[in-house]
This record gives sequence, structure tokens and C-alpha cells, in this order.
Amino acid sequence: MSSDRSAPRRRVPLSLRRRPVPWDRQRPTWREARPSVITQALKRAQARPSGNWYVIGATRDVPVDRPLGRTVAGQEVVVWRDAEGRLVAGPGVCPHLGAPLRDSPVRCGTLVCHWHGLALEGSPFAGWEPLPVHDDGLLVWVRLDGVGGEPPLDAPVVPVRPDLADAVSAVYEGAGTCEPEDVVANRLDPWHGAWFHPYSFVDLTVVDAPADGEPDEGFAVDVSFKVAGRLVVPVRAVFTAPEPRTVVMHITRGEGAGSVVETHATPLGSDDRGRPRTAVVEAVVAASDRRGFAAARGLAPVLRPLMRAAAGRLWRDDLAYAERRWELRSTGRFPG
Repeated sequence: MSSDRSAPRRRVPLSLRRRPVPWDRQRPTWREARPSVITQALKRAQARPSGNWYVIGATRDVPVDRPLGRTVAGQEVVVWRDAEGRLVAGPGVCPHLGAPLRDSPVRCGTLVCHWHGLALEGSPFAGWEPLPVHDDGLLVWVRLDGVGGEPPLDAPVVPVRPDLADAVSAVYEGAGTCEPEDVVANRLDPWHGAWFHPYSFVDLTVVDAPADGEPDEGFAVDVSFKVAGRLVVPVRAVFTAPEPRTVVMHITRGEGAGSVVETHATPLGSDDRGRPRTAVVEAVVAASDRRGFAAARGLAPVLRPLMRAAAGRLWRDDLAYAERRWELRSTGRFPG
């Protein structure tokens, strides 16, 4: 699949839609959104190796003075920075009397339990064993071999992204009552965009989709992002799934070519009713070679909350989609 990055670019990234199509008069996409196509794309994603790596949060969420605590598939995990600023990870339960280490402070690179003062520097101690951890510059990954059950990999499958120093990035986190496959299936259904998210997307056409027996190069979509009124930004986006719990959208044509949106689904465990909970960690990495983009990078602290809010609005709907899918699957009512 060609990236089309050599296509002519507009001097101004915005376009003016001449004849906006009312929501209920846009072209139906249900015929193209065949359940078998989405199911096969999901199966191919699930067959790819993850090496037992799970995204647990943003690198920015691990400061020097406190840890980041998460639960992955029912297992408590804690991550903090040692005296040199490197990440350390391990079980989130204190080996002394079970205190939640996520609530304990970090002093000079040492995690000090707030119940009785047991100090952990990141090496094995009193039955506490460190876990492999990876910082890709934007997200924190932890390897849990007992959870994943796959042959381990030395490092996670990190998607190709723009250089973070030349981009504006933001990380959104949410959670829903579903399993990771429901989140991934949602992202591998690009046909729902303009119907389910009309406030953000218009004029959506899936121009290429993987077919059975052919190389899986992803879903290529021509779509316009709404800015205000009739102003839109038309782009081509390609959706791929490099591993079982990750879907990546690459902008390959139009404004911001090279930008990515990474969606990572991490199982949390079960709620008090026994239903599965899944975290969505979505990283947006926006890049552009336009001269004025340097000003946008300078405004990154202001733009990040806006980027997270935009992602949150989409995921308010998409988590409802994923939760509905899980509910139907769990009760044997899912079509197909």
C-alpha cells in the first residue's frame, strides 16, 4: 500500500465543503462493513506476538517523587524512577503485609512503603521480584509473562512514530466494561466513523481493506476531520494492528502526514460483578513539516489537554460501542 506522501499538498490545510450532506443522507456503509472482514482482521491481530508486554500509562505520569500504580489482568503493578531516572517495575503489593505500593512515596529513587517503611530499590527483596519495564519515550510498558503466556520478547512491539522532539503528543486514558478484543474490533471497523462520530468525521470512504488470503496491509480510509462549520481537513489514514492489543492509525496523505494515533487496550481484571474491565491508553503524536508547526510545539502544554479532551469525546462513544459488543458476545447474542 502506497503512503501517498508525495501527493501535492494544499497551501492551506483547510477545505470548504460545498454541499454538506445531512447525517441521515450520507452513504450507508453497512454493506462494506462486513462482520467477516472485521473478524478476520481481529484474528490476524490476535495471532501476532506481543511478547507479554502491556501498556500501563504515559511516561509523563511517572515523576521522580511518586510511583505509577496499575492493575493488569488482576495483578497489581507499580512503576517508579530510580536515582538515575530509569524506570523500575514490580508487583504493587508490599511483601511485608500487603500494603498498596502505588500509594507510597519515592525518596531518592527508593520506593518507601507508607505502612511500615520497607524500602525497595528495584532489586529482589523479601520475595519481591522486579518486572521487565520499557519506556518508549511516550508510554510505559510492563512485561507480565504469567499473564500473557506467550514466549517473551526483550522489548514491546512499538509502532513507528514521528520523532517526539519534532511532534506534539498527548495521551488519553479511559476504561470500560469489555475485553481488549472489543476495543481492537472497534478500531478495526473504520466504516462507523462518520455515522457514529459525525461531530468529528465526514465524507468517509474506506478505499482499501484486507481480504482473506491476501497480505494484511490495513484499512485505508479517506476522511475529513471537522474543524468548524463547513471547514474540514481531508486526509488519508491507514489502520493497522501490529500486535494483539494495539491498533495504529497513520496519516499517510494530507495535513500532518506521518502523524499517528496509537490505541492500546490493557485488561484490568474483573469488577465486583465479575465483568471484565479494559483500559484504553491512546497516544496521539501530531507532526507536520509546515513552517508554522514550530509554534504549535511551543504551545504543547496548552494543546495537550485539548487533544486529550478530543480523544475523550470519541472514546465516550467508542467505549459504549465496545461495551455493547462485549455484552452481546457474553450472552450469545452477537450477530454472525
